[in-house]
Amino acid sequence: MSGTPEGRTPEELHAESVRAWERNAEAWTKLSRAGYDRCRDLFNTPTFMRILPEVRGLRGLDIGCGEGHNTRLLARRGALMTALDAAPTFIRHAAEAERSEPLGIGYQVASATALPHADACFDFATSFMCLQDVADQDSAVAEAFRVLRPGGFLQFSITHPCFQTSKWGWLKDEAGRRTALTVGDYFSGDGQVTVDEWCFGAAPEELRARFPKFRVLYFKRTLGSWLNLLLAKGFVLEEFAEPTPDDATLREHPEEADAREIAYFLIVRVRKPR
Repeated sequence: MSGTPEGRTPEELHAESVRAWERNAEAWTKLSRAGYDRCRDLFNTPTFMRILPEVRGLRGLDIGCGEGHNTRLLARRGALMTALDAAPTFIRHAAEAERSEPLGIGYQVASATALPHADACFDFATSFMCLQDVADQDSAVAEAFRVLRPGGFLQFSITHPCFQTSKWGWLKDEAGRRTALTVGDYFSGDGQVTVDEWCFGAAPEELRARFPKFRVLYFKRTLGSWLNLLLAKGFVLEEFAEPTPDDATLREHPEEADAREIAYFLIVRVRKPR
């Protein structure tokens, strides 16, 4: 990819995305650790962990680990974890958590597009809600393939490409409840960049007022383009999931009912052939 509709190179967009996540990192860590990342905690990560193969005793790499929440879950399952993120503030918070509760995790500041590891040195790799924010997704997928041993797997979650479109809006009933989503501009082309500013809706107003909104760059692909990219890099498709809250979760958290109307997230597992 030599350029983008905005006229910037992938390298320039990568640098901008890293700067944005570094600015996000302090507020993101504080708010998510306070329990306000409800989608992650209530159904996205639980679904990811439910379909994850057995990892006890395996050497794993968590790509785009953020403040390390999900990496710690993997380590508690007995995996021997290394984790990396391009934002130094995230890695600082993750390393502090490791010092407070050692789980044998090694953290690094590094990019998904240039993994600082030898070929075929990990049994599996994970990436939680990261790859849609990477400008050079081709390189990120190729790098994950490179560092996996034959037979190893990559499991990752992303925003659902069928619903994370440039044109979308909720339809609501008389009570103001979200009942359906209209989407458009799905086929606008791979490589389109959108910028969104938001905060965790569950966070109280006084907390949201203390921090700037998260600024996130999304690098769009259609669902077919994602799957073809994985195949082109040599992976074999293995399993998919679209997280949604179960009935028990909805009874306790009715505010998450819209996640039963659409799939906000997509989880994919692929494997490197033996």
